[in-house]
Amino acid sequence: MIKIVLAKHAGFCFGVKRAVKLALETAAENKNKKISTLGPLIHNPQVIQELKGQGIIDISRPQKVRSGIVIVCSHGMHPLVLKHLKKKRVGIVDATCPFVKKIEKIVKKLKKDKYDIVIVGDKEHPEVKAITGYAGKKVILIENLDAARNLPRFKKVGVVAQTTQSVEKFKEICLDLEQQAERLKIFNTICDATQKRQEEALRVAQEVEKIIVIGGYNSANTKRLAKLCQDLGKPTRHLEQAGDLDTNFLKHTSSVGVLAGASTPDWIIKDVIARIKLTEES
Repeated sequence: MIKIVLAKHAGFCFGVKRAVKLALETAAENKNKKISTLGPLIHNPQVIQELKGQGIIDISRPQKVRSGIVIVCSHGMHPLVLKHLKKKRVGIVDATCPFVKKIEKIVKKLKKDKYDIVIVGDKEHPEVKAITGYAGKKVILIENLDAARNLPRFKKVGVVAQTTQSVEKFKEICLDLEQQAERLKIFNTICDATQKRQEEALRVAQEVEKIIVIGGYNSANTKRLAKLCQDLGKPTRHLEQAGDLDTNFLKHTSSVGVLAGASTPDWIIKDVIARIKLTEES
């Protein structure tokens, strides 16, 4: 019998729950209006498909918005895009995660105080693109420690992190920046949900032979959980849904840990666990 250890902190975080709730309420209250998001509301294709079933469509470019209501995704929105939508006089429902909102406020204050701003994050991630819009021209994006070591010296610099960044990586980069700035302000803006999930990943990995991480393949925090376990040398599989599980992975296994990203709904987690149990019985 395979022992299954499910991480205590798995599945929807506060910000994702809030975004999905706002989207569904908006759809229910505006049945005769066109409702859209610019990019996926959250990084989980199965949830996006469910929202589509409720009439909420994902639009790739703001130029395509003509009317109706636009829901700001959980990752936030670049201020220039927001300004563009307001000019069109479409309805706007802001589902930005409160943790992302906090970073936007910090960055605006740093800009006002004439600080150079370093954002530790993935430059192609929508959250980072949105935050960059509030930082002005004196902004530098850092994806790894090597990039941090190649930075010039600063008189004064403020550092923030993408909410789903690796805690350890952020600490390492900040330590390095201490040598390169006369005045350094560090804001650990990695959200509680991310930190708890990373801590849980380390704990669960010590208890089991193998790890299964559940979440969208485009989910930054889910990919980071998988990498964290892989870096520990633990056999790890990242799945989006139950059908993605290769049963051969569980052969000759006595224990498996199950982790899930912050955008993964409970029903997908339950489906994967049911598939593990079914594999065990066959």
